Amino acid sequence: MDRSKVFFTNMRTSPEQNILQKLKLLIEQAGIENIDFKKQYAAIKLHLGEPGNLAYLRPNYSKVVADKVKSLGGRPFLTDSNTLYVGRRKDALEHLDAAYENGYNPFCTGCQVIIADGLKGTDEVCVPVAGGEYVKEAKIGRAVMDADVIISLTHFKGHEQTGFGGAIKNIGMGSGSRAGKMEMHSSGEPKVSRKKCVGCGRCKNVCAHEAIAAGGGEKAVILSERCVGCGRCLAMCSFDAISPKWDEGVDVLCKKMAEYTKAVLDGRPSFHISLVVDVSPNCDCHSENDASVIADIGIFASFDAVALDQACADAVMKAPVIGGTLLTDELAKHGACSDHFHTMHPDTHWQTTLEHCEKLGLGTRSYELTEI
Repeated sequence: MDRSKVFFTNMRTSPEQNILQKLKLLIEQAGIENIDFKKQYAAIKLHLGEPGNLAYLRPNYSKVVADKVKSLGGRPFLTDSNTLYVGRRKDALEHLDAAYENGYNPFCTGCQVIIADGLKGTDEVCVPVAGGEYVKEAKIGRAVMDADVIISLTHFKGHEQTGFGGAIKNIGMGSGSRAGKMEMHSSGEPKVSRKKCVGCGRCKNVCAHEAIAAGGGEKAVILSERCVGCGRCLAMCSFDAISPKWDEGVDVLCKKMAEYTKAVLDGRPSFHISLVVDVSPNCDCHSENDASVIADIGIFASFDAVALDQACADAVMKAPVIGGTLLTDELAKHGACSDHFHTMHPDTHWQTTLEHCEKLGLGTRSYELTEI
């Protein structure tokens, strides 16, 4: 496969050109105008930020992208799916409150926010995965699949399970419904907290496989021999009593995430933007963000999400480490290592994700970098 083109601009500005103007120029030079946006719904997939974490992307960046799409005749909207964990984004009402709190509203971004998998995380489309080894049908938020064009706008940072969170994680994990996220994170049925369960029986009523014994005040019990791991009960529980087991191995998790990305991107135009800024050690899903481990590098853009992730990872590896951070703490404990992500999260292997993406035909890790 030929090398993919990745475009880059650094974070330096001048009185004549601010960073938002540089972002606009970057995506134009990278070829976003080659996509036919006329009367097309364009999903701008991003992380809307967990309240308390201040490393999420500022909404100003999304406005630049949305305005550009509108200038090309498109109909953009911002989107993300509900979370699997118990936080402030596990249903659409809380998710929208969090988004607005973080500045993601039509007044700041110039377009609407739509939670992709609906009110309770159950509004999904089962999408066949061509060549999938672990996932035959991915459960994707309906709004993502209803879009004509996919644009990923990603905050590139570390991640405790996948090494780093880049475009592939933003698209694959981020577009999965709550049941889809459970499929990626777990190898089987969910578990029930007897302390939190109130015995309402709502989970039993939505189970299509008669795999739950509950109701009449009795605590819910998952019947393992019948459960297919669909995750519907998890989405329906209002008391946070049902949760995944979080028992999937990291390599399998990475491969499932790649296969979910395949489901999202197959058969329609896509374009990808990643900002390597505020590179905190962990996911933006945390309600806090630890100190950035390297200085801000810049913005990358490409039609190839795989090449984009590789280029961002390479840039982080080459960057000097900032003192007084988790990365320097771990280097002091374990000695020098050229892989910053592995140093912070030794049990992860981020290369697995990109290798599997290549195998699926999503793109290539080989790229040509052009600085704007």
